[in-house]
Amino acid sequence: MTQETQTDDVVERTFDVTRGLSAGDVAERVARGEVNDVPVRSSRSVGEIVRANVFTRFNAIIGVLFVIILSVGPIQDGLFGFVIIANTGIGIIQEMRAKRTLDRLAVIGEAKPRVRRDGVAVAVSSHEIVLDDIIELGSGDKAVVDGTVTEASGLEVDESLLTGEADPVLKQPGDPVMSGSFVVAGSGAFRATRVGKDAYAAQLMEEASRFTLVASELRGGISTILKYVTWFLIPAAIALIISQYRLEEDDTPEAIRRMIAGVVPMVPEGLVLLTSLAFAVGVIRLGRRQCLVQELPAIEGLARVDVVCLDKTGTLTEGGMNVTEVRALDPSLPVREALGALGTTDPRPNASLQAIIEECTAPADWTEVATIPFSSARKYSGATFEVDGVRQTWLLGAPEVLARPGEPLLAEAEELGSHGLRVLLLVRTDEPVEDLTAAYDPARARPAALAVLEQRLRHDAAETLAYFADQGVATKVISGDNAVSVGAVAAKLGIPGADHPVDARTLPTDRDAMADVLERNTVFGRVTPQQKRDMVAALQSRGHTVAMTGDGVNDVLALKDADIGVAMGSGSEAARGVAQIVLLNNSFASLPSVVGEGRRVIGNIERVSNLFLTKTSYAVLLAILVVIVNVPYPFLPRHLTLLAWFTIGTPAFFLALAPNKERARTGFVNRVLRTAGPAGVIAGTACFTAYLIARDYYGATDDTREAETSIATLCLFLVALWVLAIIARPYTWWRIALVLVMALGFALVISVPYLQDFFELKLVGTTMPWTAVGIAVVAALLIEVVWAWIGRRYAVPQPQEAAASATAR
Repeated sequence: MTQETQTDDVVERTFDVTRGLSAGDVAERVARGEVNDVPVRSSRSVGEIVRANVFTRFNAIIGVLFVIILSVGPIQDGLFGFVIIANTGIGIIQEMRAKRTLDRLAVIGEAKPRVRRDGVAVAVSSHEIVLDDIIELGSGDKAVVDGTVTEASGLEVDESLLTGEADPVLKQPGDPVMSGSFVVAGSGAFRATRVGKDAYAAQLMEEASRFTLVASELRGGISTILKYVTWFLIPAAIALIISQYRLEEDDTPEAIRRMIAGVVPMVPEGLVLLTSLAFAVGVIRLGRRQCLVQELPAIEGLARVDVVCLDKTGTLTEGGMNVTEVRALDPSLPVREALGALGTTDPRPNASLQAIIEECTAPADWTEVATIPFSSARKYSGATFEVDGVRQTWLLGAPEVLARPGEPLLAEAEELGSHGLRVLLLVRTDEPVEDLTAAYDPARARPAALAVLEQRLRHDAAETLAYFADQGVATKVISGDNAVSVGAVAAKLGIPGADHPVDARTLPTDRDAMADVLERNTVFGRVTPQQKRDMVAALQSRGHTVAMTGDGVNDVLALKDADIGVAMGSGSEAARGVAQIVLLNNSFASLPSVVGEGRRVIGNIERVSNLFLTKTSYAVLLAILVVIVNVPYPFLPRHLTLLAWFTIGTPAFFLALAPNKERARTGFVNRVLRTAGPAGVIAGTACFTAYLIARDYYGATDDTREAETSIATLCLFLVALWVLAIIARPYTWWRIALVLVMALGFALVISVPYLQDFFELKLVGTTMPWTAVGIAVVAALLIEVVWAWIGRRYAVPQPQEAAASATAR
């Protein structure tokens, strides 16, 4: 078979579509740039990483202040600038490590379409496809370029991700194929007519495969916080600048230093860095477990999930199956021959058909005339054969679909299914198989045999399900298999509600009514692909955050619509393409690791956000109080840089990367502002009180300014250290050590003469230092009381309580 090739409406040559392009043809097209040059990307480029870490709003503010402080000196007042440079460098390095991990995993998990070159079907990377390549298609394959069908055998293509049309489209030779669509049944081939950026969905697919930093409650919350900070920062900074210039008219450099000292701590410069750093480290850790994170917020999102929808096959059970019995229902029919012949009709058999192929030998004298491939919507496949000049049609599929209602064999099949076995019914009919694609009448078919298959449970499935139950995450098993069989498998795994599985054919179509059924039940069988999608939407309509796991083409729509889609690495190309997380090791047991990383990121970023926002709160308050009382700002930049080192920056780095198993909760912004705001106000008030008392005690002259600043620094350090001690709870040995090391570091600074001179910190006498300690103790106790009240006022139920509440509903 030959076909003309056209480029720019000019016929170039003809070639045999059964052989595809030759090596010379491919080389010519590569030379002309007719290559599918849209790269598969799972991470940001190096340039994007550098720009994202360097060119930020707060880096710009700090950078300008750094340049100004360098112009007036001394260098120790510019330490905050070097800290920002170091932080930016660390952020770039960690994101580069995450990029390398993701790119390596993306190559491992990349689907490779099969194209015909010189008469041989070879697997190539998507970016190696050239114009006019003949690309083979099978169930679960995704079209990576636009093209025209050249051959089709029951080829049904789902274009819903592109057009919104739910029903699969039956393709015939000459029909168009759009990139981004995927095969749900049958097989065929198509010729690439548009490649690279010319393809219909090229830009869409590139964006969908990126390692993104968007659509995250955590990052969105931090952006909101930074917006509020900016609103407070600008007027406070302007007022501080004016007041310090008025007070230090004779010493402009000193006024500049005091002004910059007041502005710098208002900027939570390390918060965004630590957020990106925590995510990047999470990606690296998950990469070591062969988990490909295709969208960054998925790490956070899975930690927030409260319902997990599980496809049974390939998730709870292993992909392979064994035929345990072929139970003949009509001894006069050639049952094993028919099963063996059906096995030859599908070039890419699913697990059930593969088991039958291994069990039953195909007869040599059966000639295939026509076929209909298996479809999750139809629940059966079939073929018409010519045997000794006589045509006969055989169908294989779900007993409750192929048999007449009330047939005794249905009870037999249900009994087998109750033991967790998969049961398929083989029927014989005289109708041409082409007439059975859309309509089938069980009354015109003869039941021939029951094929009984055994499914192997994943050894780690029960432990993983127990983990989710312990964490208050509800599980819903939704499968296309017989409901009784699905219930039996679920019962073996200890899933609640497995004793009363629901046949999805009885589900209401109304979303609210469906949601009611889903809330009350756990196990569902005979679920169609569209129903899986509807079930996800129904659960979401009740406020649930839903994760969907699956590996087949019948899971694609639900994976796409779920809040988090998780696909198996051995699953269909289409399933992997729409999922946010791909388990390349095909281990369902990897999900707790993803949840754990998400909880670590969310919980720890909330911890360090409290540290940074407490600092911002007391910095803004101090600026306001200084303006109102009309006194010099109590600190130089070096003092607040020192405080930030020991109470925020260094401990936040360790806390952001520490283990954290706290369950993720919504309302991140409100919780942080509720705690950090009062803590900052108390710390700022205590510090300013100690400063005013010191000014009165020491005399408030230029010669006593260092002593006054030292008292304010001591008081603020002690209060901030106590905030750190609260944030570090619950205590472990290393958290206690972290707080003690920070305290020891500050003690060295105020006791070693060289460091005293470098930072201009020296405690004078004993009265005021102990006064500062007393004020700090009162402030610390007040913070404890306020945070305890907030904790009781806004308490949330524990996972077990939440689970009990969900069960009661």
